[in-house]
Order: sequence, then C-alpha cells, then structure tokens
Amino acid sequence: MADDNKQGAMHVDIELVRQLAAVLDETQLTEIEVEDGERRVRVARTVTAAPAVHYAPAAPAPVAAAAPVAAAETGAPAPAAAANAVKSPMVGTAYLKPNPEAKAFVGVGDKVAAGDTLLIIEAMKVMNAIHAPAAGTVKAILVENGQPVEFDQPLVVVE
Repeated sequence: MADDNKQGAMHVDIELVRQLAAVLDETQLTEIEVEDGERRVRVARTVTAAPAVHYAPAAPAPVAAAAPVAAAETGAPAPAAAANAVKSPMVGTAYLKPNPEAKAFVGVGDKVAAGDTLLIIEAMKVMNAIHAPAAGTVKAILVENGQPVEFDQPLVVVE
C-alpha cells in the first residue's frame, strides 16, 4: 500500500518553480499561478510593504487626460514623457496613501531614497507597494488616489 502512495505522489518541477519565482521578481508581482492539464503550480511571496487597506470603489475618472493638459497650459514638458517616470508593473487601482485618513506616501518636491514607497497598487485584493528605483526628488505625480491604472502606465516622476 505504501508503493501506491508513492506512485500517485505529485512530481514537483523545481525548474518551473524557479522560473515562476524569477517572473515574480521581474514583474514585482506577489503571486503567480499556472495550470497545465491536471497540474497546477502556484508561487507566492509575502509582501510586508503595506498593511491591508479598505477603500470604497472609485468611479473611473478621465484624470489621465487632465495631467498632460495642465502641463501644456504651463508651457512645461508633459511629465508623462519623462524618461525616468516610475511605471506601473500591473493593472490595478493606485492609492497615494496607506489609508483614507493618512498622509500621502510622497508629494511633489519630496526627497526620496531608493526603495522608499511612492504609492500602492491594489490588484486582486493584494496591496503592492511601488518603490522608488533610485534616490531623487518627486517631480510629478501622474495619478490620483483611487485611480485605475494600466500596465506600464507612468505613475510618478523621480529625478
């Protein structure tokens, strides 16, 4: 009977798990799951960047068009075109504060260190912190609190 259990045991493809873990690192996602027939593999990592936050659903707003218009009116170059804009690694909802009553993580003109939290993106009920890639000054915040964001959308300009 012990032999029957060994024959039915699941074979774990360690190389697949390593590849999925690498995808998590590259995309800054917290969880990934793949399915192949009867086999399902889920790889997840613990995120300690931001506490769980409960927000009321926000209605989509045409905010993305407002930022470039404001920049055009001032004669300044549109911040969305900045080469050093931090972009969204996922689709979700951007939050500039850890909770509705708290102060924003950063504001325009703030100095940030590499790794500082700029904002969080909620995706599938998971809060994902978006960190400053390098030290610098926040030049522009291109999203509003509660705004839906797309993959690769510019979020914050840090120079």
